[in-house]
Amino acid sequence: MITLNNITKNYGTLTAVNDISLSVNEGEIFGLVGPDGAGKTTIIRMLTGLLSPTSGSLTVLGAANPESVKDHLGYVPQKFSLYGDLTVMENIRVFGSLCGQSEEQIDDLATHILDFTKILPFKDRLADNLSGGMKQKLALAAGLMHQPQLFFLDEPTTGVDPVSRRDFWRMLFKLNKEGTTIFVSTPYMDEAELCTRIAFLHNGRIVSCDSPQGLRRTYPYKVLELKTNDRNIKEHLAPCPLLDINMFGEAYHLVVEDMAAAVQIKSALAAANIAVAELEEIQPTLEDVFVALASEVA
Repeated sequence: MITLNNITKNYGTLTAVNDISLSVNEGEIFGLVGPDGAGKTTIIRMLTGLLSPTSGSLTVLGAANPESVKDHLGYVPQKFSLYGDLTVMENIRVFGSLCGQSEEQIDDLATHILDFTKILPFKDRLADNLSGGMKQKLALAAGLMHQPQLFFLDEPTTGVDPVSRRDFWRMLFKLNKEGTTIFVSTPYMDEAELCTRIAFLHNGRIVSCDSPQGLRRTYPYKVLELKTNDRNIKEHLAPCPLLDINMFGEAYHLVVEDMAAAVQIKSALAAANIAVAELEEIQPTLEDVFVALASEVA
């Protein structure tokens, strides 16, 4: 469905995407994951024909020029870009018209898609008066009006509440099950877990690309989860052989090379009179994996 071969994109002296190569297979939910400025949006814009690469080659649905297959592509940009002074249904009709559909086709498909995205009851509401989550569902509906084979979404749930995020991903799963290949960028690790495969971007480069399970299997360290009421443990653990300490909710993730470090950690905390509710090995999260990968290439 997608291939990128040694793609680079420069903006003047800034290299936004640096020698990227990857492929996406039919039926996948493929995720681009990385912090702001990693190059996610630039890659999606090149794949949708909005930007041209500085060097390298790409194909989308077998075409070297994405413009030639745009009738088969759907795209939800990072920023809401529909018409705020039009109603939900009016926006959908505009997009249907742009796709060359008849009024009858538009009305039939619009009703189906708005029902699918759960915003049919709000069809007469102005887009500007929708919540953030409903705006993204409207953007999703607009992107589906020509029933694309390949759907690009650029951080579609940024700023959306947790319930709407969950609903949005349920819709993506249903679309994927019905045969749509999905290419999505996200800064959220819980969303990355939902993808078939993910590519982690850092400073314009792909640091690793695999399934979530495969990425966790390649993690070279051990992770200890520490639960304690004390929120000032870093100075007390300074003498211990820790590779990293990160706060996860009410617990700490302590990254170590081997489990022998647990004994020193317990001793250091006991010497500081810090009560330990729990200290045990856990499986690394994707966030643990990505922190380690980013550190390796920093």
